[in-house]
Amino acid sequence: MISWNVNGLRACVDKGFTDFFKEAGADFFCLQETKLQEGQIDLELPEGYKGYWNYAEKKGYSGTAIFTKHEPISVAYGIGVDEHDHEGRVITLEYDNFFFITCYTPNSQDELRRLDYRMKWEDDFLAYINGLKKKKPVIFCGDLNVAHQEIDLKNPKTNRRNAGFTDEERGKMTDLLASGYVDSFRYLYPDLKDAYSWWSYRFHAREKNAGWRIDYFIVSDDIKDKITGASIHNEIYGSDHCPVELDIEL
Repeated sequence: MISWNVNGLRACVDKGFTDFFKEAGADFFCLQETKLQEGQIDLELPEGYKGYWNYAEKKGYSGTAIFTKHEPISVAYGIGVDEHDHEGRVITLEYDNFFFITCYTPNSQDELRRLDYRMKWEDDFLAYINGLKKKKPVIFCGDLNVAHQEIDLKNPKTNRRNAGFTDEERGKMTDLLASGYVDSFRYLYPDLKDAYSWWSYRFHAREKNAGWRIDYFIVSDDIKDKITGASIHNEIYGSDHCPVELDIEL
C-alpha cells in the first residue's frame, strides 16, 4: 500500500509520477491533494487498476484518490458529516475483512485560523473510523497534517505553536492511537530519527533533510501483528511530500 500527497497531480505527472506508480506496483495507491476536478486529467493507469476519486467543490483545492487492483464491496466518499464533506478529503473502500481509507486532514493554516475547525474534524473523523472498526479492522492512510512526537520533525522547539505541531493537534493524534490504533511506522521503528515525509520548499529544507513526518499508515490494533513492513520513499521527488508505504499480510 502506497500513500502520497502529490500537491497537484497534474504537476506531479510531469515530474515522474507515472514511473513511480508503475515501479511500485502497489495493491493500493492513494493520493491526497490532487487539486483537480473530474475530466481535468487523462491518467493512463497500468492494466488492472481502477480509480476512485473524491473532488473538492472548490477548484484546484484538496481532493483524494485511490487506485487499486482489488474490487471493493462498497465505496463511500466523505465521513457523512456535511460540514466536512465538501473538500474531497476521504474515500473509504470496504472489503471482506477490512476497511481501507485515504484521508487528507485539514491544515490548521497560518496563525492557526482553522484550528477550531480542525479540532471538530478530528473528533468527527475518529467517530467515523470507530464506527467502522466495530464491524471489521480499519487501515487508513494519508497526509494527517500532524507531526505526533518531537522525533517526527527536525526542529520541534521552534515549531511548537505552528500548524501541524500544536499541543492540540498532537493531543488528538494521541487520543486516536489510544482508541485502538497503531502508527505502523513507529510500531516497527519506535526510535528512528530523521525519517520525514514532507519538507518545505523554502530554505533548501529537503537538501538539509529538515522535514516533518506527517504522512501515515494507521491500522487498528487487531491487525497490527500482520504488519510486515513500513517505509518512507524519500528518494522519490515530484512533490513537497514523498510517498510512504505499508506492507501487510491480510
